[in-house]
Amino acid sequence: MKVRIIILLLAGVWLLSSCGTTRQQAQALSTSATDEVSLTPDQQRKYDYFYLEAARLKIQKEYDAAFNMLQHCLSIDPNGASALYELAQYHLFLKQAPQGQALLEKAVENDPDNFWYSQGLANLYMQQNEVEKATVLLEEMVIRFSGKLDPLYNLLEIYNRQEDYDKVIGTLNKLEEGMGKSEQLSMEKFRIYLQKKDDKSAFREIESLVAEYPMDSRYQVVLGDVYMQNGKKDEAYQIYQKVLKEEPENALAMYSMASYYESTGQKELYERQLDTLLLNKKVASDTKLNVMRQFIVQNEQEGRDSTRVITLFNRIMEQDPDDAELPMLYAQYLLSKGMNKESLPVLRQVLNVDPTNTAARMMLLGEAVRQEDYKDIIRLCEAGIEANPEMLEFYFYLAIAYNQAERTEDALAVCQKALEFVTADSKKEVVSDFYSIIGDAYHTQKRNKEAYAAYDSALVYNPSNIGALNNYAYYLSVERQELDKAEEMSYKTVKAEPSNSTYLDTYAWILFEKGKYAEARLYIDDAMKSDGAKSDVIVEHCGDIYYMTGDVDGALKYWKQALEMGSKSKTLKQKIEKKKYIADETETVDK
Repeated sequence: MKVRIIILLLAGVWLLSSCGTTRQQAQALSTSATDEVSLTPDQQRKYDYFYLEAARLKIQKEYDAAFNMLQHCLSIDPNGASALYELAQYHLFLKQAPQGQALLEKAVENDPDNFWYSQGLANLYMQQNEVEKATVLLEEMVIRFSGKLDPLYNLLEIYNRQEDYDKVIGTLNKLEEGMGKSEQLSMEKFRIYLQKKDDKSAFREIESLVAEYPMDSRYQVVLGDVYMQNGKKDEAYQIYQKVLKEEPENALAMYSMASYYESTGQKELYERQLDTLLLNKKVASDTKLNVMRQFIVQNEQEGRDSTRVITLFNRIMEQDPDDAELPMLYAQYLLSKGMNKESLPVLRQVLNVDPTNTAARMMLLGEAVRQEDYKDIIRLCEAGIEANPEMLEFYFYLAIAYNQAERTEDALAVCQKALEFVTADSKKEVVSDFYSIIGDAYHTQKRNKEAYAAYDSALVYNPSNIGALNNYAYYLSVERQELDKAEEMSYKTVKAEPSNSTYLDTYAWILFEKGKYAEARLYIDDAMKSDGAKSDVIVEHCGDIYYMTGDVDGALKYWKQALEMGSKSKTLKQKIEKKKYIADETETVDK
């Protein structure tokens, strides 16, 4: 496939070098529509055959052969519009716009009744910013293809850009003739009339929309809103009242009425009207949702505090406790205001109504993770897996929480269950993390062989899984196995996070086990400077390394410090008593 495309590109460059056209194309472009070429039936059959063959080759992506077939068509009929059009597409694809445009213009000249040829040329003119040519062609197309709307939309874009408002109105009227009266077209005409300072025509346009659809109260409300936006408040009030008299539960009219009261400074009536709308059980939830969104935006734009928004939300929730969408919007609003604690009961209400609401559960889970509340993490994730069994995030956090609760078997079971839902689209990093957790769990159970197999799987999915690299390397070093492999893995973690005390300690300890004591001391010192002094394991390792570098006093200092920190090392007291390093042959310490 790549070979064919290269051939096409080379052919295109060769064919279009020097004069820029082939002999056949030059002949086609020099033959005018008046020089009509009459084909014999045999020539027409040959033209049709080669044209269809070009189409077949194009479908098979044999572009160079298709290109040659089209050229052969032009050798038979230099005015063949179909071949000219197709060849134009090839040149445009090769970014040879002048050649493509010339061929396309010839195709349109030879077949002016083909809409797609003309539309393609009009689009090309607009892309090339040849506005005058595009306008002339499109205006001709409006007459020639009176049933097509695309040329009108193209002209609308051009006239708007040129601020030729009379022509914009004329074009919109033609669109209206083809499509019928619509809110979109009427509102656009209204906007243009205002641009022309023709307020009378502007309002008449919306009034005509109401007259066209007298049974649709929505257009009456639109007219009222237009009056409001343009200072005709009395007219707007009359319309809103008329709609509400006929349809007391009309949510749009109720909201517009509230806006009227606010605009006219009638605060009490404004708040009462909002209550009438938002506390009305007959008003659809999605309508209330849209109103509250607008209310929030308005509140922010006016720089008001959040009190009245919160008060209104609370009243709505009391009135309709079984709705999940409004509380979700409320929770998002509270979080945007930094009121995380206040959002929690709202999010829990959402989950009570809709346990499958993943967004609410994830927000609660995020807060539980930040607070390190593992009991809450377990509750949320267990229910989350039941409601959304395909969500791998719930399995992941649940496994971590089980590990913290020392429920190793449960952590293993959750990870293995999660792997059943892994697909080709699952993120490899996530799959790697599951295998890493499995490795940690197996090691806790002293099933080291299975643990190392799990770590190997984790690194297959993500060779840069720092946690897996560190733990794998450390456990190998504690067992004094494959120290070269352990050193290579640990070095990757130090390189990735050079200030991580745990990774620095692991690397130092591997160097220690390999007898590289001076080098190990450099890294353990870095670990101690990077919060390592808070870990009794790292402090004891520091003492061990200092002893092997000949600093017995330093070793004793750190050993005693580790003991005071509550170290559970079985040999630590012996080290202090005998003032020498004693290897622990039986115990490994989890990092």
